[in-house]
Amino acid sequence: MKFKFKIQQYQTDAVEQTVEVFGGQPSKAETRYRRDLGKTDGKIIYEDDYTGYGNNEVELDRSQLLDNIRRIQGSANIPLSNTLVATHGLGACSLDIEMETGTGKTYVYIKTMFELNRRYGWTKFIVVVPSVAIREGVAKSFAMLEEHFMELYSKKAR
Repeated sequence: MKFKFKIQQYQTDAVEQTVEVFGGQPSKAETRYRRDLGKTDGKIIYEDDYTGYGNNEVELDRSQLLDNIRRIQGSANIPLSNTLVATHGLGACSLDIEMETGTGKTYVYIKTMFELNRRYGWTKFIVVVPSVAIREGVAKSFAMLEEHFMELYSKKAR
């Protein structure tokens, strides 16, 4: 049995708003290699020889990211954030994207990965889920959506 997926406007809006948080970020499609040696004494240590996959750094500063977030919040009538959530060195910012159950969150975050890749050249994403059952559901969603996203982006997630 083959599913046919219909693109929903609210899902497209969610993807666009998430990707626009990084509006102004230069697109760098070249592959970078960088290996994270793990957290040491509260700092993340990287090897200088770039021997592992990694995304290009976010070049926007905290005020640019906050301006982008506030612009998106304003257009959606969401109370404006005063500051970015502390990331403790684990990224440019922490984003909390909320959607109701059954609205296609998995579809939205997979499509967001494809859009972040298309616009900014990012290729490495980590999906964190709370249980083995949900992990298996997400893996099944990736498999079911492979052909759909291949039609949209001419690529498939690995």
